[in-house]
Amino acid sequence: MTQHPLDAAGADPIQVARAAADDIRRITGVDRHDIALTLGSGWAKAADLVGETTHTIDPTEVTGFSKPALEGHSGTIRSVLLADGRRALVIGARTHYYEGHGVRRVVHSVRTAAQTGASIMVLTNGAGGIRETWTPGQPVLISDHINLTADSPLEGATFVDLTDLYSSRLRDVARSVDASLDEGVYCQFRGPHYETPAEVQMAKAIGGHIVGMSTALEAIAAREAGMEVLGFSLVTNLAAGIQQTPLSHEEVIEAGRTAEPVISRLLADVVAAIGRA
Repeated sequence: MTQHPLDAAGADPIQVARAAADDIRRITGVDRHDIALTLGSGWAKAADLVGETTHTIDPTEVTGFSKPALEGHSGTIRSVLLADGRRALVIGARTHYYEGHGVRRVVHSVRTAAQTGASIMVLTNGAGGIRETWTPGQPVLISDHINLTADSPLEGATFVDLTDLYSSRLRDVARSVDASLDEGVYCQFRGPHYETPAEVQMAKAIGGHIVGMSTALEAIAAREAGMEVLGFSLVTNLAAGIQQTPLSHEEVIEAGRTAEPVISRLLADVVAAIGRA
């Protein structure tokens, strides 16, 4: 089996991301992308609504990428021409921390997006809601996060200010599109098991409102790369102990399918509004 380029001894993750960005330029003929979107569970159809897809890339053609292991993710990388002339890089090939490949591979897509020129990173996911007033299918803005993975994409003496990690400016833009959007603090657990009711209560006690298995590590890498970050969670279910019925991945997928037309339109409108802001 060929060794993954990020696992090689002495590998520089930024250089690998640069090589991946060069692959995307070569395949698409597009020199620069302005905004990048990672589409998690339930968000995939936004790729069809944000603009004209001019190139669809098999992730295995790009250095350091592999096909996603999880149903509910599109599994492609797209170059999309927006109505205002900007370019969006739409990433459906997400590597989750629980796959066990290491944090470098988890954040490789974000670092690659930055190397294509993207200055804004939009991260989306499907997640469990802690607030009892939320219902499955509800989109929520991420206002902050709590990283419960006990890991970081930053290596060595790299100190990055995360004070306004989830951009207040971009959240204001999103609320200009839909004033009813609620927001909350996202807690990334390691997974792949769902959280126990006690863990959900712990997350609530320390200030969390949303629980999931992605996004926080990617957001840190995006900020390290100098990107402005906007985060969205789709509440696919209420978290364990809040919801009284058993949790299942099938439930997550079904909630995503039901909400997909509405949240995808919302995300496309927010991307357009960011261009006007």
